[in-house]
Amino acid sequence: MNNMRTKIITSVMAIAFLASCNTKNTKSDMKAPIAEINPHEMTIHGHTRTDNYFWLREREDKKVIKYLEDENAYTDNALADTKQFQEDLYKEMRARIKEDDETVPYKDNGYYYYTRYEEGKEYKLHCRKKESLDAAEEIFMDENLLAEGHDYFSLGGLEISDDNKIAAFGIDTVSRRIYTLYFKNLETGEIYSDQITGTSGGGAWAKDNKTFFYISQDEETLRSDRILRHQLATEQAADVEVFNEKDETFNCYAWRTKSKDLIMIGSFQTVSSEFRMLDAGNPTGEFKIIQPRERDHEYSVSHFENKLYISTNWNAKNFRLMETTIDKPGKENWKEVIAHREETLLEGIEIFKNFMVVNERTDGLSQLRIINHSTEEEHYLDFGEAAYTSYIGTNMDFDTEVLRYGYSSLTTPWSMLDYNMNTKAKNLLKEQEVIGDFDRANYTTERVMVTADDGTQVPMSIVYRKGLKKDGSNPTLLYAYGSYGSSMDPYFSSVRLSLLDRGFVYALAHIRGGQEMGRGWYDDGKLLNKKNTFTDFINCGEYLIAEKYTTTEGLFAMGGSAGGLLMGAVVNMRPDLWKGVVAAVPFVDVITTMLDETIPLTTGEYDEWGNPNVKEYYDYILSYSPYDNVEVHEYPNMLITTGLHDSQVQYWEPAKWVAKLRVNKTDDNLLLLHTNMEAGHGGASGRFESLKETAMEYAFMFKLAGITK
Repeated sequence: MNNMRTKIITSVMAIAFLASCNTKNTKSDMKAPIAEINPHEMTIHGHTRTDNYFWLREREDKKVIKYLEDENAYTDNALADTKQFQEDLYKEMRARIKEDDETVPYKDNGYYYYTRYEEGKEYKLHCRKKESLDAAEEIFMDENLLAEGHDYFSLGGLEISDDNKIAAFGIDTVSRRIYTLYFKNLETGEIYSDQITGTSGGGAWAKDNKTFFYISQDEETLRSDRILRHQLATEQAADVEVFNEKDETFNCYAWRTKSKDLIMIGSFQTVSSEFRMLDAGNPTGEFKIIQPRERDHEYSVSHFENKLYISTNWNAKNFRLMETTIDKPGKENWKEVIAHREETLLEGIEIFKNFMVVNERTDGLSQLRIINHSTEEEHYLDFGEAAYTSYIGTNMDFDTEVLRYGYSSLTTPWSMLDYNMNTKAKNLLKEQEVIGDFDRANYTTERVMVTADDGTQVPMSIVYRKGLKKDGSNPTLLYAYGSYGSSMDPYFSSVRLSLLDRGFVYALAHIRGGQEMGRGWYDDGKLLNKKNTFTDFINCGEYLIAEKYTTTEGLFAMGGSAGGLLMGAVVNMRPDLWKGVVAAVPFVDVITTMLDETIPLTTGEYDEWGNPNVKEYYDYILSYSPYDNVEVHEYPNMLITTGLHDSQVQYWEPAKWVAKLRVNKTDDNLLLLHTNMEAGHGGASGRFESLKETAMEYAFMFKLAGITK
């Protein structure tokens, strides 16, 4: 499709947008499904809640499936007038993607590894070349072949043995994040008879090339609960359990260190972690604990020669860096390398023979700090933009002065660079190619600070096409996440251009509950401070209106998963603020889910949301849980999406939410539920299929904004 057809002059779009504000939504000629009411009472702390739609949890019940299918049909009908537009959007977004693309190769154990796509194919090819980039290409894993015959496909935990001959890999074809492990001989192409079911997909090879440590996944709670040792050419029943994480609030995992010398087992929960190590040359040996777990103590471990480097929040809210020797790993032997700083969060490190690279976060932005071991001189990389995303790339070699890192911003496509830590010279290896007439100079970015209700300054990143006038006439999408300490950095999206080129403003709110402004930013947006997340988002929306980017007739909100909880909370708190809301796989039935220990993720998240078995947390969660706070009043237009096989947020949460909204909303606005009957939390698999879901979300917003082409 010719991209010029999609270029809409901003002033023309403003007129169309303003006209749409005075029109009613096109009503569907199909009646909205009304779910059967079947009261289910739940009592705790002397308080009884009645859930009329509890029955929607029965995934195998034909009545449940019919209800979801009826909702899908209703959504299809309500958006029928956008069907061609959705197809055009899909083609437009796909046309920007370089279909025959590949990643920058990195060298590991004598081979250069990279992945590439072939034109028209959904999935990756995993490739390598021996010793030289001029050597013959070896395609050792073709995901497209593995995905044949499956509606969903995910490859997880691809690990190569030390002799470069065997690949261990996991496959999930249901989207429940439960993988079956397979082993492939890379010389002959043979898939061995070994099949290990019920895993998380990852693991670690020992140095003997025949022992593999993997992570068992509980099929009901989806908790990673055990580490087992498997010997090639043996049955799974003979595998040996080497670690059992009995604390239901913890998960565990296993990996091989960059040094290749240690196999590590990590146990973690929201506020605590613990690590064990084993000589990779002695796979039947005993794992040695590094530092026993303590409440509110989080740490991580890196290994180099005889040293362990420990990033820890021990007496350091924003973390500090310690070191110790491998034979004396305990906390009593730790020596400080980088002190704690109130204004800077230490997020991670990369160790080289002569350098250390520290990934830090100050004033809401990630930074890369280079430290020379011998001279103790240090400097920061200069990224040259006010708002951006940076990260440490794949650096397998210790003995090098070259750092590989990634970079992006709201206007800069994803880029991979090599940086000489001695000469400070940068070498751009690859920048994401955007097919068509994309020119970053056509877009403007801003970084603003929004004053929250309690006076806190909340960062917000904004991007739009140049020439846009701040006269309140611009449709605007506000996006945020705000949970788990996950920082939402400004990044480039070629898909987002379909919004910007039609006159939309895009704003990314860095609200509390993330970790953009340090560890305290996270603490101020979880547990009994969770409502700060919601009010921060509302304040950002109000700012966009006050500064005349848009009005309530043009303001849209979007969030997914825990960001979907955010959407549910803000439509209850300020339903008048939004023209439309897209809530993807939303976590909205918080109180019921957190009381059900059989549901995946529940026990491990008590320190994120609170344990409602404790009355103080019950009362607080109940005061904001979106499903429990649906009331009889007007709601904005809403598109809610889910996946039948979602392992993170069960499909019935959004389904119940929609059912309850239907009988309580007093307006004629759209309320649409779309369930992907073949997918889970991440939606459709494959690089193109997922664009169809995005096209539907965009078409929903365009419809409300009066944009029709």
